[in-house]
Amino acid sequence: MLWQGRFDGEDPLYHRIFQRVSLETDYASISPNDFVLHGFAVDEGVRRNKGRVGAKDAPDMIRKNTANFPVVNPEFVLKDFGNISCDDGDLEKSQKELAAKVSEVLKRKGKSIVFGGGHEVTFAHYSGIKNAFPDQKIGIINIDAHFDNREPEESVGPSSGTGFWQIAQEGEINSLHIGIQKNSNTLKLFDTAHQYGMKYLLADELFFENLPSIYATIDETIRQCDILYLTICMDVFNASIAPGVSAAAYNGIFSDAAFMHYFRHILKSEKLRALDIAEVNPGLDLENRTAKLAASLINEWLML
Repeated sequence: MLWQGRFDGEDPLYHRIFQRVSLETDYASISPNDFVLHGFAVDEGVRRNKGRVGAKDAPDMIRKNTANFPVVNPEFVLKDFGNISCDDGDLEKSQKELAAKVSEVLKRKGKSIVFGGGHEVTFAHYSGIKNAFPDQKIGIINIDAHFDNREPEESVGPSSGTGFWQIAQEGEINSLHIGIQKNSNTLKLFDTAHQYGMKYLLADELFFENLPSIYATIDETIRQCDILYLTICMDVFNASIAPGVSAAAYNGIFSDAAFMHYFRHILKSEKLRALDIAEVNPGLDLENRTAKLAASLINEWLML
């Protein structure tokens, strides 16, 4: 049983997340503002991108580390629709499956949460959002060390590193990439970002004294959209706090006071309807540090 934790009683004052989770199969059960979870147990895109596979095992590990958080939002409801897998190597099919399910959630006014999986989850999640809101402007905030805007290789196809390039091919893209590392992106990737108007904040810019400028950049992205989607790639964080990822960042950012300020600022936007977490790799983790950090970041939205 994945959803279990310390039981202190049935009184709502004692509740932990596992006591408010229901396992579902019928999307008609979704009510407006319910949090609705899918696991994207897929890392075929990581394999195609020459990364270290293992992220397909992350959704259940993140569930386990989310289960025991206390419920401080009395209205909190979480409906879990299980995992999507990719056992046959057909990444595109798995992405279409997630997109269809996300679309169902959002059409019923639920809030979509996806536990990845590799960052190939981005294109799938975005596709579901776009299908649900075809006439709305979608803004994406990507907290990541990488742009993930590579052009797919013909012999390989889409991967965990191509999501934003794929999105850009569908029309205007409104994306802000927070935590970009100069030593993790070639000049070609920076050039592609500039070509498509992808905005970014370098990891070097994310310090406390710079919060006013960070807030302004975030607010401009949110202002320009109707629907906001937040995606978090765990390889943005320093390897000491997030060792279990496909591509560890030894000079990555920390979940310090400055980070939590602008992270919570994003979460408070009423336009935020979808959030996912990507690139947790349990087989490379130490003491579940990465999974616990991922769970704590998700919990910030659940308990807002």
